[in-house]
Amino acid sequence: MQMNLLNQLIKASEQQQKQFAVLIDPDKIPDENSLQKLAERCEENQVDYIFTGGSLLNTRTVDWTVSILKQHTHIPIALFPGDCTQFTEKADALLLLSLVSGRNPEYLIGQHVKSAVSLRKSGIEIIPTAYCLVESGTTTSVEYISNTRPLPRNKPDIACSTALAGELLGMQLVYLEAGSGAKRPVPISIIRKVKECLSVPLIVGGGIRSAEDASNALDAGADLIVIGNGIEKNPSLMAEVSSMIQAKKCLDIHQ
Repeated sequence: MQMNLLNQLIKASEQQQKQFAVLIDPDKIPDENSLQKLAERCEENQVDYIFTGGSLLNTRTVDWTVSILKQHTHIPIALFPGDCTQFTEKADALLLLSLVSGRNPEYLIGQHVKSAVSLRKSGIEIIPTAYCLVESGTTTSVEYISNTRPLPRNKPDIACSTALAGELLGMQLVYLEAGSGAKRPVPISIIRKVKECLSVPLIVGGGIRSAEDASNALDAGADLIVIGNGIEKNPSLMAEVSSMIQAKKCLDIHQ
């Protein structure tokens, strides 16, 4: 029986079990051996999910990436696509991202129309996701490629209304994203405000460079944190974040 990744996320959120995903950009993986070692590290550090995709893929494909990951890990793998070409049926699920923070119809519905029929035929689990880009102090790849402005980082009410609009439109996850290469993570004030207004799981990623950043995001209300660039620049970060999350779980058990 095929796993249901959305149900896993909902159950963890309801039980206040904080989770951790590693984002792998196929273009940033030099070779198969490097990807194998990364998969093994994810297993060792009890990573809950692996996301894969990127704003722009030039050298590697998600099919190549997922195929190798499946040989070396049992961790659920979800596609985190930059566009409709980043797809493989070998993944466990696909986050169908709608960039609700922007006003570019191509990333609100255009890419979805192009891929809808093939996605339905594939049988893969599709999870409609409200994707909210938050200002991070620099122009990120997502902002540049999508040609959209991010949500202002000092306006939690706007972020809350935007995320809630995504939920009311039927999206089953909300993803607050500072963007690849972000100088600063999503503000705690925005995470807290958005969490208060939602009834669906909240994912937070981008700009998380330390276990403290990760802990702050989780304490503010993130159900799942996603780290990509931070781990690429600091390989020990994966273990540090994993240890922090395990410590939180132990603390919850004894309270």
